[in-house]
Amino acid sequence: MAARFIVEADGGSRGNPGPAGYGAVVRDGDTGQIVAEAAEFIGHATNNVAEYKGLIAGLKAARELDPDASVDVRMDSKLVVEQMSGRWKIKHPDMQPLAAEARTVLPRGRVTYTWIPRERNKDADRLANEAMDAGKAGRQWEPRPKAAAVVDEPPLETAAPKAGWAAPADLGTPTTFVLLRHGETPLTPEKRFSGSGGSDPELSDKGRWQAERAAEALAARGSVQAVVASPMRRTRQTAETVAARLGLEVRYEDGLREVDFGDWEGLTFAEVQERHPEDLAAWLGSAKAKPTGSTESFTSLTHRAGVARDKIIARYAGKTVLVVSHVSPIKTLVRLALGAPPDSMYRMELAAASICAVQYYADGNASLRLLNDTSHLR
Repeated sequence: MAARFIVEADGGSRGNPGPAGYGAVVRDGDTGQIVAEAAEFIGHATNNVAEYKGLIAGLKAARELDPDASVDVRMDSKLVVEQMSGRWKIKHPDMQPLAAEARTVLPRGRVTYTWIPRERNKDADRLANEAMDAGKAGRQWEPRPKAAAVVDEPPLETAAPKAGWAAPADLGTPTTFVLLRHGETPLTPEKRFSGSGGSDPELSDKGRWQAERAAEALAARGSVQAVVASPMRRTRQTAETVAARLGLEVRYEDGLREVDFGDWEGLTFAEVQERHPEDLAAWLGSAKAKPTGSTESFTSLTHRAGVARDKIIARYAGKTVLVVSHVSPIKTLVRLALGAPPDSMYRMELAAASICAVQYYADGNASLRLLNDTSHLR
């Protein structure tokens, strides 16, 4: 399912024309959370040029997250909104190529434009001013680090406080995700691609045994207060086995489902290499590439898994939540917690019914506490 985003964009010029910059934020259309930011000092320009450049940057940032997304653009520039909506003609020669470029970023039918008052566009305005301040200081704007940002390549943290060593007392109790991969299915030991677009297999006898062992281990720990799971059959069966042992209900979250592997569903890696070598090479080389016949990349998975994470944190703040999911979503949540690049997913091993743990703090930091624990299966 394609994402829905809100893009807020703005631009400014100190002199009109004068030193100019733009800012744009991309928000998740369901939660309103900012999932991407963009800003740039563009040199000597007018307000309108800066506003258009902010619009283009915001649309491109949304496209980077999901090329199939629908976008609601919200700006306090009546001129840009009316011109891009087609109600006003674009007469100025500086505006015409910028408007044309904006229209090429995403298909027109997937973008709407809404005017908002300036006070409702504060984040984009702030970024535009930060960009102009950076230009005045002789440098370009750089994003502030965010440990769990939902973007294609989250920045590695350097200056942000590290909650993993010792969280300040005033941050309160962190929200803990106990991440449980589902038990084996008949496809698991054969290492076949098994995503959300295939046969939706159920647990094998060994997989049911693994779910029981996980339930025993988690019951012994006694800390889980809620259970949230992917709605696929293998995760439902795993989650229900554990939840029954814990005396809890299971809440299902579609954002936790596995990637759709398209034409690769049910194939081994070697079979995909033989049948779709170019597509496989592209997929291994870029988080934006999609499996043959699929509509979903790891970039779009990053967005929906991040939205699911934030919804769970908001609902169960300060609690320990068992999250039952699949290899790709769990690896994505781990890499986002670490601020690691997308290709780090290929360097993680997650066995069937393994357990990971991540804690999320009120200041936005996250701490990986456990990875691929299978001690309960020995």
